[in-house]
Amino acid sequence: MKRNLVLATVAAAALIGGGTVAAYAGGGDDGASRSDVRVADDRDDTRKDDDRDDTRDDREEAASQARGAEVTAADAIAAALERTPGTAVSAELDDDGSRVWEVTVVQGDGTEHDVRVSAGDGKVLSDRRDDDDEREGRADLAALKGASVDAREAAEAAAAKGVVVEIDLDDDGPAAWKAETTKGEWNVDLKSGAVTPHHDDDGSDDHHGGRGHDDRDDD
Repeated sequence: MKRNLVLATVAAAALIGGGTVAAYAGGGDDGASRSDVRVADDRDDTRKDDDRDDTRDDREEAASQARGAEVTAADAIAAALERTPGTAVSAELDDDGSRVWEVTVVQGDGTEHDVRVSAGDGKVLSDRRDDDDEREGRADLAALKGASVDAREAAEAAAAKGVVVEIDLDDDGPAAWKAETTKGEWNVDLKSGAVTPHHDDDGSDDHHGGRGHDDRDDD
C-alpha cells in the first residue's frame, strides 16, 4: 500500500514538473523493487511553439514591408534589367521603411550590379557596380544554366501565394528560386515554375495553411 502511494505521489510530481523522473520504491518481504516513472520532456512542444511564433513574426514583417508598395517584385526586376542588362538573381523590398526594391543583376563576366528601384513608381534610383567578388556572380550564372524560369517569372508565379517581398536564388541543394511572401516562404522550380513550400533545415514547412501543395492547386 505504501509503495503504491509513493509511486502515485512521484508520478504526480513528475507531471507537474514536466521533466523525467526515476522513482525507486521498496517494500515487501521479497526485497527491494524498483519502478521507473517517466514523463515526456516538454521541450519539443516549446520548440514547436517558438517556431510558430517565428513564422508568425516573419509573416507580420513581410506584410509590413509590402504595405504601401505599388511596384511588384516582377516589375522592379524588369525595371532593373532595362537599366542594366544581365541576369537578375535577387530582388528584395527594403524593410527600413524606404519603400525601395534592391535588385541584384549579374552580367556575363560575373560582375554584380546593385540596382535600387522605387517601390512607389518603379523608377531606377541608383545602379552601383559591386567589384568585391565576381566569383559569386559566376556561381549564380552557373546555377541558372539551363533554367527556363527567370527571376521575374518566378516572382510572378510566387505572387499566387501572397505579395512577394523577396525573391532569391537558393543553391543550397538543388537550385531553385526562393520567394518570401506575406503567406510564407516558397520554392519556385527553375524549369517548370511550380511553387512548393520551402522546407527549413529541420524539414518543417514555412508557409500558410498546413500541408504543402503547388500553386496549381489554388484558384
